[in-house]
Amino acid sequence: MGTVYTTAKLWHFPEQLAALENGGLAPPVHIRLKPTNVCNHSCYFCAYRTDDVALGEDMNLQDRIPPAKMAEIVEDIIAMGVRAVTFSGGGEPLLYPTIVETVEALAAGGVRLAALTNASQLRGKRARAFADHATWVRVSIDGWDGPSYATYRGVDEGEFDKVINNLYKFSKLKSECLLGASIIVDERNAGHIAELARKLKESGVRHAKIAPCIVDNDGRANNAYHAGFAETVKEQIALARELDDDGFAIVDHYHSLAEKFDKPHTWCPSLQFLTVIGADCTVYSCQDKAYTAGGVLGSIADRRFSEMWFSQQNRQRLRALNPARDCRHHCVAEAKNRQLLEYLEADPEHLSFV
Repeated sequence: MGTVYTTAKLWHFPEQLAALENGGLAPPVHIRLKPTNVCNHSCYFCAYRTDDVALGEDMNLQDRIPPAKMAEIVEDIIAMGVRAVTFSGGGEPLLYPTIVETVEALAAGGVRLAALTNASQLRGKRARAFADHATWVRVSIDGWDGPSYATYRGVDEGEFDKVINNLYKFSKLKSECLLGASIIVDERNAGHIAELARKLKESGVRHAKIAPCIVDNDGRANNAYHAGFAETVKEQIALARELDDDGFAIVDHYHSLAEKFDKPHTWCPSLQFLTVIGADCTVYSCQDKAYTAGGVLGSIADRRFSEMWFSQQNRQRLRALNPARDCRHHCVAEAKNRQLLEYLEADPEHLSFV
């Protein structure tokens, strides 16, 4: 298996790179599709629900894309040549009533699929659909046993074992789908990372990404929060790495955040590669600005996604979004933007001198 987490994916899409260079607009490569905001877990760290992070500040918890509208969106995604769709929250995407039909329709149209899920619904027809058609599925997890999981998520203590059992059964399905996990680290589970990683490996998970819980819009506040237990986390990651073998890997994304989220650039070229469709039938610039007024590109409640995407309004909005002014918060695309801007700003007279 090649490298899964890499910013170098950008260079494999010449249509989008050409659009950036000539001022045009190509379809997005990847769409984060949030079919529903309804969720059966209440995770304290959920960026869409905490008051300390701006993400999701305008989210209606009951929103979901009407099934007929979803079918229309699927048609447009296929016709536009979008390469991949990741189902995510908002809410728990596998709770969406026509998720199986949506997965099957997109797959039939040649679109690659993935899901970010709590895995509580990863069973039966839903599990079979993703096993048959998804490139990857990743479960977000925090608690390391029944009581801790219940405390984190406001669920019954038996929910942890159900989730682990769902992962185990999914891993036993005949499938090429890569099953991963994201361990969200805070002060409570910092000393249990290796224990949880072992349980995930035993359940059939192929890799576990370890990432810090984001508790504030301010990078300094996040770093101060994690400073008290960062050494424990490093020790636990080292222990977890002892589990690495040909079938399992630890991916260490636990690191300090930039103390300031200031951006030096006034343009976000990553918008050409990924966009977000929310459960409110609104298209957003990215996952870090989903369900916020500042992230709105346009509504598709009363028009098709393809019409909205290629509209003059969207072209203007994509160019008007100014990271130096509008994105003084955590940004998952920052490393990609730095690479893209360096590529676009290269002096053409000197390109041959590689």
